[in-house]
Amino acid sequence: MQNYSCGSGKFIMGMAAGMVAGTALGAVMAPSSRQVKRAAHRAAKRVNEAVDHLTDAMDF
Repeated sequence: MQNYSCGSGKFIMGMAAGMVAGTALGAVMAPSSRQVKRAAHRAAKRVNEAVDHLTDAMDF
């Protein structure tokens, strides 16, 4: 009979290490709240400008 517990233990440790590395990389790559707020502000400004152009085109 062969002992498979060593192989499965290495797999679980490798999987855990990958999950930790992925979480750390995700935290580093995530945009800051300032960047998110700036992007939201720019998007809202563009929507307001589009509505203004639409109302001008419809003569309201």
